[in-house]
Amino acid sequence: MSEQSTDLRETVRRRYAAAAVQVTEGGSACCGPEAVEVDENFGSTLYAAGERDALPAEAVAASLGCGNPTAVAELRKGERVLDLGSGGGIDVLLSARRVGPAGKAYGLDMTDEMLALALANAEKAGATNVEFLKGTIESIPLPAGTVDVVISNCVINLSTDKPAVFAETFRVLKPGGRIGISDVVADDALTAAQRAERGDYVGCIAGALSFAEYRAGLEAVGFTDIEIAPTHAVADGMHSAIVRAGKPATATGPDTAATSATEDSCCGVNACCTPDEQATDPSVTAGEAKSAAGCACQS
Repeated sequence: MSEQSTDLRETVRRRYAAAAVQVTEGGSACCGPEAVEVDENFGSTLYAAGERDALPAEAVAASLGCGNPTAVAELRKGERVLDLGSGGGIDVLLSARRVGPAGKAYGLDMTDEMLALALANAEKAGATNVEFLKGTIESIPLPAGTVDVVISNCVINLSTDKPAVFAETFRVLKPGGRIGISDVVADDALTAAQRAERGDYVGCIAGALSFAEYRAGLEAVGFTDIEIAPTHAVADGMHSAIVRAGKPATATGPDTAATSATEDSCCGVNACCTPDEQATDPSVTAGEAKSAAGCACQS
């Protein structure tokens, strides 16, 4: 990763860490948590009132997205869902309700403060079919073919390596899986410099792909049936958009082929973060192995 990319990632991390702290500290006030300041194009107002009312106030207050991916992902009972850049957990908790007890919702975030807030929100919500993982969306800490659906809410535009995000998303999906993403997308006529003139990177503007770039990135890793539909403007020539695509049911290759125990292990555990996980060392439990290795996937 280049020095510039590292600096941008750290800037993003600091911004979202500060947002989590703001919500957490606001939660001690008499009137509940203080929402992170965003304009009408971003945040919790993009969710239905009934959805907001059913969640912990802190999860709603921490919402910084540009849409509601759970409303477009067509989640079904029993499915496994992964939210890239899960923040305070609003989309994970909504997904968990939609997939039911037989399903599971994973949240992935690189920010310790957001992960702590999300875990607290899951406990308040009484959600037992959720799990939050620490990591980056460019290197997802799950085995290949783990989830049925990947969602994300205005996070992919923040990545400095979007091809890696698309490749990792394709990898962790089961054959026949799909994505339902809300993201900021630019008109094809806008250059990178013109996008930067309309907003900064951490504000979800400067790093946005164009419609053509987004489609090409998804096609390059194997996604099909790609749909990118704008929903509302967030700046001149910049749009919140719904992105849908599928992984072919007949997809083959290294990411979908059966992997060996060594290839499918993480943190000293085979089939990490799945119901079939087992410690590679038979003398310890899977939980003990993950705890000793400091694995983010602890349950």
